[in-house]
Amino acid sequence: MCQLFGKLGFYISSCLRILSFVDSVAALGKQPNKTVSTLTFGCFAMFLGTVYFVTGHYKCMKTGSLVCEEMSSQVRMRLLPSARCLFDEPVQLKVSGLRSRQVVTMRARSADERGVVFSSSATYRADGRGEIDLDRDPSLSGSYVGVEPMGLLWSMRPDILHKRFHKDKTITPHVVKLSVHEGEGEGRMLAEATNERLVMGEGVSRVSVKEGNFEGVLFTPPGEGPFPAVLDLSTFMSEKRPCLLADKGFVVLHVPVYTENPDKITQMHLDHFKEAVDFLRRQPKVGSKGVGILSRSKASDIALSIAAFVPGVEATMWINGCSANMGTPLYYKNKQLLPALLYDKRKVVHTSSGAGIVKYFIPSTLTEENKATLIPIEQAKGHFLFAAAEDDLNLDTKAYMEQLVERLKRHGKENFECVSYPGAGHYLEPPYIPFCPSSFHGVVRMPVLWGGDPRGHPAAEVLVWKKTQDYFRTRLSCDAAQ
Repeated sequence: MCQLFGKLGFYISSCLRILSFVDSVAALGKQPNKTVSTLTFGCFAMFLGTVYFVTGHYKCMKTGSLVCEEMSSQVRMRLLPSARCLFDEPVQLKVSGLRSRQVVTMRARSADERGVVFSSSATYRADGRGEIDLDRDPSLSGSYVGVEPMGLLWSMRPDILHKRFHKDKTITPHVVKLSVHEGEGEGRMLAEATNERLVMGEGVSRVSVKEGNFEGVLFTPPGEGPFPAVLDLSTFMSEKRPCLLADKGFVVLHVPVYTENPDKITQMHLDHFKEAVDFLRRQPKVGSKGVGILSRSKASDIALSIAAFVPGVEATMWINGCSANMGTPLYYKNKQLLPALLYDKRKVVHTSSGAGIVKYFIPSTLTEENKATLIPIEQAKGHFLFAAAEDDLNLDTKAYMEQLVERLKRHGKENFECVSYPGAGHYLEPPYIPFCPSSFHGVVRMPVLWGGDPRGHPAAEVLVWKKTQDYFRTRLSCDAAQ
């Protein structure tokens, strides 16, 4: 239609110009006294033709634009049940208004708190009604293949090598820009949507704590309670997991193991963590008799020691940790409880990607010289849940879990449960965060490979997160847990 307008304007303009010129020449030869009026008509005709020509091209441009806008406006991208949700909640992504069986590319893009950009893409084919539903339809190619309802989020990769997605601030949401484009590759954008993923749910309070010899952050759910209490331990400060757990109806105190470079730490004092346990139990909304402990990596051996030596611990969840006290001698009440199982950085395996494998830089815990570093978990009064990633490249996690189970059984204990996750790597986090195959290691001070495959690891994160909530609801004796 726009081409018709343009051509019509051009033809009318040309014809009127020719007619006006011929008429003007004829007027000069036959009736000179009418020359002025005829030339005036000729000029008017030329003007009119030009108007038709310009109008035709304008309509072409304008109509072409309107056609594009109309076509794009017919395509709609929806996030269900809402474009605004909690960080650990899935959303259903639907696209409608496409042509029957049309091939399009879906894209996701987000920047973390350090400005690193993460992105993903996947090719889909619409059904006969011109609709795509990520809960139903498979990706044909791209960052992932197959039916993966949240694939666009967990498959996002950084634009810089060896970067982990940092989302540690709880006040601001994680914002993901989603879009659908024509064809495969960099086609024209047809529709877009924004997914705001909140770390802090409505009514959850956050209070920084510096009490005695420990510092951390206390998250409290809305309502009067009473609520079960969980001490969340991580190697370094990270507020995402404890805040999300508070969203589920737990009072959670987050305490990092390290608040400075681990190389500067010569002693680890269990007294500091006992102070944290006591502080948590004193909170007015806490109704559980004891506390639960949630931990991963280095924090997991600290969690085992707290469970073994500090009263008031009902349940301990150990994720991808060690069976011994790693890195630093552990003290309690001015006496050394456990010597350190020391790292041997010479055994780091260097790869062509520039990231190392540190799985075997920790010596065997079963040799005679290292047996004293093993944590006497048989002394614990509470229950244990051991969760191991089968493709962990940071620690020999599954072997350590088997050692812990064997030790409890040898002492006639049955106060444990263990689960393992095929395809999962070390860095298990709450779900739907970009999968991290490698990033900077705070202890060895270099990039390392964490393990896990791009599909199995995100699937394990969903399972581990659900298991975490179910475990503490079951094991912490507080009827108010929801």
